[in-house]
Amino acid sequence: MRPVSPWARVYVVCTALAAVCCVVPVRAAHAPWGAVLLFAALCAGCERLAGSRFAAGRTPEGARVSGEAGGSPRWQTPVILAAAFLLPPAAAALVALTGALPARVEQRPRWLRRVWRAGQLALAAWAASWVHGALGGRDAVLSSDFPYVLVTAGAAVVAFCLVLTVLDGGILVLAVGAPPTPFGQRGRAPVRTAWRGLFLRSLAPVAVHGLAGLMMAVLWRSRYGPVAALLVLLPMYVSWWVFAQYHRERAAHQATIRALVQAVDIKDGYTRGHSERVGQASMVIARELGMDDERAEVLRFAGILHDVGKLGVPTRLLRKDGPLTPEERRVIELHPEYGHEMVRGIGFLGEARSAILHHHERLDGSGYPYGLKGGQIPEFARVVAVADAFDAMTSTRSYRRARPVAAALEELERCAGAQFDPRMVEALVRGLGRRGWHPAVTADETPLRLPLGDEPYPPTPPVSSTPSGHRKSVGGPTP
Repeated sequence: MRPVSPWARVYVVCTALAAVCCVVPVRAAHAPWGAVLLFAALCAGCERLAGSRFAAGRTPEGARVSGEAGGSPRWQTPVILAAAFLLPPAAAALVALTGALPARVEQRPRWLRRVWRAGQLALAAWAASWVHGALGGRDAVLSSDFPYVLVTAGAAVVAFCLVLTVLDGGILVLAVGAPPTPFGQRGRAPVRTAWRGLFLRSLAPVAVHGLAGLMMAVLWRSRYGPVAALLVLLPMYVSWWVFAQYHRERAAHQATIRALVQAVDIKDGYTRGHSERVGQASMVIARELGMDDERAEVLRFAGILHDVGKLGVPTRLLRKDGPLTPEERRVIELHPEYGHEMVRGIGFLGEARSAILHHHERLDGSGYPYGLKGGQIPEFARVVAVADAFDAMTSTRSYRRARPVAAALEELERCAGAQFDPRMVEALVRGLGRRGWHPAVTADETPLRLPLGDEPYPPTPPVSSTPSGHRKSVGGPTP
């Protein structure tokens, strides 16, 4: 982990000082100290409980943890917003500040993270409370004036999200470092893109938490009092538990796949990073085909694990420098069946298992292991076949340099209809035309960054990567 830049540290300190300035007038605000202490205790308790019991579900992998704008909403958000709906701005800021400071922080530097989180939440709570009060929201809550109370609460939620968005964008511009930085980022963000999309990504989840906070506030002011308001936290607790279970399961899936891919990369060093790139190319095709998120994720698993059967192939064949004998080739061509047997009992892979078995089939029936034709080949297998061949052609190997992306796509189009599904080839061409090809692969020392134009490499005859990574002269890119 690289250090935080001095400017980022100054930014965090300034945020904390601004939060303290918001809290200072609390004594003059005639705040109900009993309510302040109870809200602060609930805020700290929710975060500590979520941090200890549901750490696996805190944020999705790769999400920012610096604020709502980039990662998942924090567990104490409903309590903070309820305080903003009921208390003066200084008191609401004090609730957020005292509730966030004791929060569990696992990534270093812990003290800087803790100060940053507390400061930005305090400023956001102050803004939400001020807007809510300026619109007469506290009187609307007291009198249960529906639907006006929804208008004032909505304005407070928007103010809350805006403050978090502005602060998060600033830290993105100033934070530095290799992935991950102390603020969960992959390096300093350009000023022109630092705030892009942050507000919209945060608005929906914070709005949901804002409704829970409004329910707490209305019940708090009702004749049932604070005890009834606390019951709102029960369904929130259940939702947190479900959220955590989902991410625990997802983390277990990712760990299983990562272990298998690392084993393949260790055994066959010629294709290190190939599996991840095939998964990414498969996702490009999936997006163009309009697959839903769940199927697209399973397809990505199929691309990543398509060569897992290499674990059943003798290492001496995978690393052989010379040409393969017919007997050796027949052994290597068993790897789809080996792979299918290895993952057959992994239920979450679903359709990915058929892709692992059939990704070397060809539309004209000349593929293996079963010589399926056309529509007999599962859809996922047809996608992975195109992604596999594309990466084989655009990756540098020991026997040749990478071909330009444009040349690889032309070769795929030439072989469409006989070897590859034209629909899948067209989807890849269309997707790369929109997004380019910049795969970020954790297994590689340096990610490939191939433009769509010509590369400064001499042209090469059509070649392909066999399952063992050896060169084979053919008319098309048979992976």
